[in-house]
Amino acid sequence: MITLHRLTARLAAVASLATLLAAACTDSNGPSGPALLAHGDRNDNSSGGASSGFSVLANAAVTCTGGSVVGDVGTFLTAPPGAITLTEGCLVSGAQDIGGPAAVAAYNAFLDQYAALAPQLGDNCPVITGTLAGANLAPGVYCVSSEAKTGVLTLSGGSNSTWLIKVPSGALTGTSFSVVLAGGAQACNVTWWVDAAVTMTDSDLKGNVLAGAAITVTRGTFSGNAWAGADGVGDVTFTQAAVVGCGSSKGHGKDKDHDKDKCNQGVGNGPEGCDPGNSNHKHGSNDEDGGTPGNPGRKGGH
Repeated sequence: MITLHRLTARLAAVASLATLLAAACTDSNGPSGPALLAHGDRNDNSSGGASSGFSVLANAAVTCTGGSVVGDVGTFLTAPPGAITLTEGCLVSGAQDIGGPAAVAAYNAFLDQYAALAPQLGDNCPVITGTLAGANLAPGVYCVSSEAKTGVLTLSGGSNSTWLIKVPSGALTGTSFSVVLAGGAQACNVTWWVDAAVTMTDSDLKGNVLAGAAITVTRGTFSGNAWAGADGVGDVTFTQAAVVGCGSSKGHGKDKDHDKDKCNQGVGNGPEGCDPGNSNHKHGSNDEDGGTPGNPGRKGGH
């Protein structure tokens, strides 16, 4: 786990950087960053790292009332105070990890990502003020003000295009605010870096959110990963909202048992670590232990 000394030093650095303006097209943290945040794997060396497997990460608590969350949910702290609370029929499709090793590693990776994308001295990124209503942004890196957002923001680009939108000072708030993707743009290739909290009401937000404080979504929809609390405190709260994360559900959490994938049922083609259809549920294929034609086997003798 992260040491107190290391966390204090990291958060101090982030706090000082967050007072500066973020970069435009000359930013060294630039447009390639967001895609890595969405598509990294636990075993690769991208900046996405471990956190990309979790759709929702909070410092201490995740609360979902009604609605649904597609993806894995985790907290940095163990219980108590760490908690994942689902009420009024809220459905979570993935694993739930309260302070387990995977969630802790993911949260530490999130802190690293947040610090790496923070505004830095020498960046050139004029702040776009206003509600963003009617704005149309091409792929790139942008800085926006903390004024409340409303209306429709359009992001126009191809399926591999990326956007990094920073709120370098203050919170990101929105009411009846919608992000529309045009030209094949993908929600998982959009990243919002926010100095403080994120609060969306009756909105349709798209993109991965890295927040310094809490993330609160009330009604509406949210397409992307929600990672909260880089400044040391931050919970995630969804109320009657439909959330679809970019993190792939791979059974990171400790509270659910995920079945293996389906696989080739041929004998003698080597271990595959998967299920042949549903014929041997939750056990390996008939060549898991080196079975050969005429001598098929079952993993563990089942």
